[in-house]
Amino acid sequence: MTATPAPKEASRAGIRQRPGSDPAADAQPIMRRVKTKLTSRWATAAAVLIAVVWSIPTFGLFVTSFRPAAKQIGPRSDGWWNSFIDWDFTFKNYVDVTVAAGSQSPNLSQYFVNSVAIVIPVTVFVLVLASMAAYIFAWGKFKGRDALFIFVFALQIIPLQMALIPLLQLFTQVLQLPAGSYAQLWIAHTMFGLPLGIFLLHNFISEIPGEVIEAARVDGAGHSTIFWRIILPLSVPALASLAIFQFLWVWNDLLVALVFSGGTADVAPITQRLAEISGTRGARDYLNPAAAFVSIIIPLLVFFGLQRYFVRGLLSGGLKG
Repeated sequence: MTATPAPKEASRAGIRQRPGSDPAADAQPIMRRVKTKLTSRWATAAAVLIAVVWSIPTFGLFVTSFRPAAKQIGPRSDGWWNSFIDWDFTFKNYVDVTVAAGSQSPNLSQYFVNSVAIVIPVTVFVLVLASMAAYIFAWGKFKGRDALFIFVFALQIIPLQMALIPLLQLFTQVLQLPAGSYAQLWIAHTMFGLPLGIFLLHNFISEIPGEVIEAARVDGAGHSTIFWRIILPLSVPALASLAIFQFLWVWNDLLVALVFSGGTADVAPITQRLAEISGTRGARDYLNPAAAFVSIIIPLLVFFGLQRYFVRGLLSGGLKG
């Protein structure tokens, strides 16, 4: 009897096929055992314990953000857990970091807007360019495709710090971009995010069944039609995952902001202000917890808004027909 060829899903999962066996039936007991182990009481208890332990520092920082300055620094300072005994909370810290009160005020309002103006265009640029490049690398046919893809992948190995000064000279001396402008930050962040973005999307797009692409070509669809009508709709989970990663990387960046913002408040992101909010002698250290929670409002909204796509993107290794 001739052995039935094993499909990609079975071979990828490492399932040994017997002649005449049904791959789906053979995989069901394995999947059932894995599901049982992951959903057991001990696994659930361990996951809950890890989540609680992981959340304690964040909860402590959140409680500290409402404590008066005298309870955080100085001779009367104590641990955040004492707040539940000595009930003394205030919103003054959040008011101080968000509302302007003079030229020396450590408010975050303008820097918050700057971060939004930086991160949204960069995320869009990376998603568009990386998806186009990933599609061509996955389904395009041209000489040197594999070598070029390896080169793009290898760009991730180059330390970010090595490219900062050459890029700054390119922007200011060759391209004549204004010093401390959004354009410099947009281009720099896009360039640094493209190698990993192309790699992640390529792994997802290359798993799309070839029959779908060939059927579209038979119907007369070109690359642009296939990309916009087939690739993008099927790649929404991967695009959402990359969008979350790119958004968080750019939002939390400080090094690139310090180099390309020119230190001006007009384009400086919120991370630059967070680094300066304590003052030269740490006189405003008590504002750091409140400022930290103000800065994570937008990332939390983005994450929870795209959470279902994010989970699907992480778990998707291919598409089943």
